[in-house]
Amino acid sequence: MPPAPLVLIAEDESAIADALLYALRSEGLQAEHCLLGLQALERVRSGGIDVLVLDVGLPDISGFDVCRRLRGFSDIPVIFLTARNDEIDRVLGLELGADDYMAKPFSPRELVARVRARLRRHAATGVSGDAPVDGDGWTGRGDFAVDRSGHRIRYRDQALDLTRYEYVLLEALLQRPGAILSRAQLMDRGWDSDADSSDRTVDTHVKTLRAKLRAAGAEPDPIRTHRGVGYAIEA
Repeated sequence: MPPAPLVLIAEDESAIADALLYALRSEGLQAEHCLLGLQALERVRSGGIDVLVLDVGLPDISGFDVCRRLRGFSDIPVIFLTARNDEIDRVLGLELGADDYMAKPFSPRELVARVRARLRRHAATGVSGDAPVDGDGWTGRGDFAVDRSGHRIRYRDQALDLTRYEYVLLEALLQRPGAILSRAQLMDRGWDSDADSSDRTVDTHVKTLRAKLRAAGAEPDPIRTHRGVGYAIEA
């Protein structure tokens, strides 16, 4: 039997950490705890961590800084914990490469469900954090090129630095240029049933995706919003 996945909790509030350790271990997962962001980075570097549950307000460096540094060498799923629930914080976390976001107070059981969802999704996509490189397998779709096996997308020969969910959303839209896909259809492509499945989650990822397309020179915006229906792309 392979060992159970190992979850690292970076949280400075002992009551929260203890509750999460108990909940994760009760569900058959392994769990470790550290108090500081730099400790979390060092532990992930040492290997064996499958998911990082990361508090934004750590004593030494912020969770945002931890995630930014982490994405330089690892693509393990990251779930943010925060006492703040402002949209700007959610967007920043997603732009930095986080996979999920939970505002305090929260249910430890819900967090365990999201951890399992992230583990399944990470195993299914197999998306690497490595920088895109040229190679075979690219399929042209208008101004875009997609390498499905390598989970890479280029816009006018410029590689897009996408998170897993940004890739899933853009690839789904590019499969049917001009077709309107509902938020539910997009979530079916990239989210598990017990993951965060609100419309706002899709909207937030589309917002970060649009920003990256603008940075790559995509003007006008190729993603069209159809209010009350969903999204479409003009490739």
